[in-house]
Amino acid sequence: MITIEIEIAVANLFGLRKQSAILTNLSWGFGLDYEADLVIVTKSGYLYEVEIKVSKYDLIKDKHKIHNHKSNKFRKLYFAIPKNLIDCIEHIPERAGIIICDRFEYDGNQFVKAEYFREAEINKQAKQISDVELFKLLRLGTMRQWTIKRKLVKLLNKE
Repeated sequence: MITIEIEIAVANLFGLRKQSAILTNLSWGFGLDYEADLVIVTKSGYLYEVEIKVSKYDLIKDKHKIHNHKSNKFRKLYFAIPKNLIDCIEHIPERAGIIICDRFEYDGNQFVKAEYFREAEINKQAKQISDVELFKLLRLGTMRQWTIKRKLVKLLNKE
């Protein structure tokens, strides 16, 4: 299972089309000391961080990061992992929720589905974002979209 498959499954879990705005790889433009793999903006104006790990090595290595995913910008922290890493959850902080991702087949196609395994603790220090912060997040998210489109055009032109 690769990161992008987990990103899509988590976006579906959080209701990408219904209730959330979801940004990928947020860091420098929002004043974080580290990169958040996914940032969920809820309808009520809170931010959730989702850290994606695809191997046991990734989980173990993450435990040694100085920031330890502690930021008062985020109301909740989740780790999204493939189902085969369920026996490695001791490497995930206790305060973090856990999202398990697993493959399934539908109509001859392979998909990845995400499900909650453990709910995240609420960080009561995190406040709702302001309209100024929301606009900054939206601007950063659209910047990433254009970067991805440029990369896609380069790939298509190579074929």
